[in-house]
Amino acid sequence: MYEYKYVSVEREGWIFAGFQNYREVIDREAADGWRFVSWMPLDVTSGAMTRIDLIFEREV
Repeated sequence: MYEYKYVSVEREGWIFAGFQNYREVIDREAADGWRFVSWMPLDVTSGAMTRIDLIFEREV
């Protein structure tokens, strides 16, 4: 069985500069035993994503 964790990441800047801190979040969660599974767009403004969820899992 697995448990899941969702971490929201806000966009910083415009489209191409966007979600630069996602790598730090993935590295931090991996160090705590979580495995990155996927991501999901949460908010879209004027055709650009402004917030995403990073999805992690680990065995219980």
